[in-house]
Amino acid sequence: MTQQHQPTSSATLPVLYVSHGAPLFALEPGSTGPALTRWGERLRAQHPGLRGVVILSPHWMERGAVVMAGARPATWHDFGGFPPALYQLQYPAPGDPALAAQVLDLLLRAGISAQGDAARPFDHGAWVPLMHLFPQADVPVVQLALPVGAGPREVHAMGAALRGLAAQGVLLVGSGSMTHNLAEFFGGAAEPAPYVLEFSRWVEAQVERGDIAALLDYRARAPHARRAHPTEEHFMPLFFALGAAGDGAHAQYLSREVMYGNLAMDAFALRA
Repeated sequence: MTQQHQPTSSATLPVLYVSHGAPLFALEPGSTGPALTRWGERLRAQHPGLRGVVILSPHWMERGAVVMAGARPATWHDFGGFPPALYQLQYPAPGDPALAAQVLDLLLRAGISAQGDAARPFDHGAWVPLMHLFPQADVPVVQLALPVGAGPREVHAMGAALRGLAAQGVLLVGSGSMTHNLAEFFGGAAEPAPYVLEFSRWVEAQVERGDIAALLDYRARAPHARRAHPTEEHFMPLFFALGAAGDGAHAQYLSREVMYGNLAMDAFALRA
């Protein structure tokens, strides 16, 4: 019976949600980095027609949706105070102006205000997880900005507008953070904070149930939501992934690691 499903799975790519954690994730991969690398290798073996990646990161926020349109995006080290080795890293993946134009067209057709930006570099919300996912940096990448002030429903709609790309060899990725309380991050901790685990497992339960309504209302329903996300931008990429995957998608978890006591590194693939 499994073999009967192989043609379908190889035709349409899953959607990926990743937590990109701190910039140090590039140098300190924990267990999440190797898990992403293994998953990326399997994906390429199962989908030899992989055309490119469209990734949304909260480290690029604009007034409206903006699409990276350049052919050779630079690697931007958009952070400070980290070890010198981190600033030497480069992720020279090519852009894809044709794919960017298609993304822009799909957003506009869905009634979402959007424009292109040919000069935009990769921020660390994109290149750090992609270093683990596709370390050869040979898969074309188009980054998408998170609109300022966009809530869960608006970001979900952005993902839904691009859903059809998964059947055209494009991997849609939401790169955020399952928990993101920077005040507590700088305090550090050896063991995962209980609230981090409670919030993360509540999200997992809703994703498995397909309870999109509960997730869209996470601010009121999830335990410790405001502590896990004092501001919402790092949680919004989850809704991009959910919208791109569509109703009835099931999650294959790649990581439930917690780094530094309070950064939940949850990563999972969504497939209908």
